[in-house]
Amino acid sequence: MHMADALVVPAVAGVMSVCSMGAAGYSVRQIRQEEDEKKIPIMGVMGAFVFAAQMINFTIPGTGSSGHLCGGLLLAALLGPCRGFLTMFGVLLIQCLVFADGGLLALGCNVWNMSFYGCFIGAWIWKQIMGKGMTQKKITVASLVGCTLTLQLGAFSVVLETAVSGITSLPFSVFLLWMQPIHLAIGLVEGFITSAVLIFIYQTRPELFWGVGMRQESGKTGRSVWTIPVLLLLTVLMGGGLSLFASAKPDGLEWSIQKLTGSTELPGKETVVEKVQEYLAVLPDYGWKTSELPAGTAVSGIVGAVLVLLFSIGAAKVFRSCRRLSDRKRDGGAYE
Repeated sequence: MHMADALVVPAVAGVMSVCSMGAAGYSVRQIRQEEDEKKIPIMGVMGAFVFAAQMINFTIPGTGSSGHLCGGLLLAALLGPCRGFLTMFGVLLIQCLVFADGGLLALGCNVWNMSFYGCFIGAWIWKQIMGKGMTQKKITVASLVGCTLTLQLGAFSVVLETAVSGITSLPFSVFLLWMQPIHLAIGLVEGFITSAVLIFIYQTRPELFWGVGMRQESGKTGRSVWTIPVLLLLTVLMGGGLSLFASAKPDGLEWSIQKLTGSTELPGKETVVEKVQEYLAVLPDYGWKTSELPAGTAVSGIVGAVLVLLFSIGAAKVFRSCRRLSDRKRDGGAYE
């Protein structure tokens, strides 16, 4: 559901960038107030996992379309809304700059549509369904409800942002009628995948979940030292192997555009922003610039996962260091 620059005008892109940066700023402030440093490596691991999982498009039977995991609810369930949002922000930023996946101008839209709804709304849904205790049944229900609802909100925002921009011939009502049902199907598949991953973690390391209260009420304690290594292994297998077999069918957004225009891409003049993005992207469309060899996809999967892991851990450590520095300054000022 990554929007291209051809769908939005600078004014709409600017407004959504402000909204997304506002959510990012709020998230940073919240994280700086937390003491839980154990979440830092989990941010890196799960960010890399989501990046690799997004490379695997699955076919939606009978539609000619495909979809992929978004990952917002998955991150929110383990990291909470703020850490989840910043982790997804890193995934989308690296996808945009290194792989030209999603327009650079439309980055603020994509962050809002995929990160804000998936992490903040997803976390609220997760918390309401979990209540005071966590069970496998609740995990499945929360995953299905959270993934389908947040993806529906994201799809609606894509249509709304496109309509307000007014630079395409896509009619609002008809575009909406194509976008919502296909993303409902994609959301259901994502819900089942998300529940499978979360149930695995629940059975092996339930203390990794977000929410101390939920962890205590669950009555379960961590039992396996292999949970994180298994997730890292799955990340390598998805990014470096399974990504080679991803569906080549257009994703939900491209499919909807194709139904209305006959093409998955909208015509338009190349802008300065697009030229900058083309220059920055060393592995455009998850492959080599000068070759279509499959190895380019495998390398992209591994490189992207590593970059997201490093970005997530590095950003979290910077936030922690800034907090400690501000605490020292405050304490020193008070002493003086």
